[in-house]
Amino acid sequence: MSNIKNIAVLTSGGDAPGMNAAIRAVVRAGIYNGLNVFGVRRGYDGLVNGDMYAMDVKSVANIIQRGGTILKTARSDEFRTIEGRQKAYENIKQHQIDALVVIGGDGTFTGASKFLEEFDIPIIGLPGTIDNDLAGTDFTIGYDTAINTVVQAVDKIRDTAESHDRLFVIEVMGRDSGLIALRSGISTGAEAVLIPEFNVDYDAIMKRLDKTRKSKASRIVIVAEGDAEGGMVVSEKIKANFPKYDVRLSILGHIQRGGSPTCMDRVLASRLGVAAVEALLEGRKGEMAGLVHGEVEFISFKKAIKHIDSINQNLLRIVEILSL
Repeated sequence: MSNIKNIAVLTSGGDAPGMNAAIRAVVRAGIYNGLNVFGVRRGYDGLVNGDMYAMDVKSVANIIQRGGTILKTARSDEFRTIEGRQKAYENIKQHQIDALVVIGGDGTFTGASKFLEEFDIPIIGLPGTIDNDLAGTDFTIGYDTAINTVVQAVDKIRDTAESHDRLFVIEVMGRDSGLIALRSGISTGAEAVLIPEFNVDYDAIMKRLDKTRKSKASRIVIVAEGDAEGGMVVSEKIKANFPKYDVRLSILGHIQRGGSPTCMDRVLASRLGVAAVEALLEGRKGEMAGLVHGEVEFISFKKAIKHIDSINQNLLRIVEILSL
């Protein structure tokens, strides 16, 4: 049996839709199991500054449908230092906190792994990032909502592109991962998708765009922000190749981080939040809870932060086939 009585939960790094659902699950699962649960404001900065408070069932009422994070989030420079982590440890001990649940991405888990090594505080992580770039889970919390936001935005852009016979280059988020671009590109009927995992064959793309010139009134090119050149350069190259095209650039930006989480993200966050609390009570630590083939599994922080470096090439082939 675990000696854990008090746990704390925090969100760190970039926000992602579904983080509130995860917080809710951790708090309520903790209370269900007889634990006292504390919320830490503004990620690791909150640990360093002692900014934490006791949470109860009402603290997480009516938040499952909200985007963002009620605990706020931040990237903490001070926590990257041994002095900052020492302050965080002292605050944890002062509040008699026995374990942590951290919700975030690779930076969050890198910090958690270091903190665990130095102070042996049990920590379980939840994958909260729209990029879907963590190993050990099929989907991260926020990814499904983000790609649906992109799809809705591109559908609207397609309407105006169709009206004016325009070609739109649309840049989407994902940092070093092209998964948002790839899946949203397929689901919006994009003529081309450019992602950082593969070198761009511009000749092939230009031939494809030229081939569709007479058969399509609108064309969409999706570019991941991690692509070597980005949306602006890609749009300029298309203009240079086709000076008669009416080419426009749209960078979707942080709209992809906001909004009410989808059903998939709410259920994923809820399942993983409960699993995180139960894992701590079982004596697990230094691991991320993920969903693999529909089942909850755990992977070490160090393995989780090794970004997925392979993309299903068949998805890119599907883009080409369906762009006729």
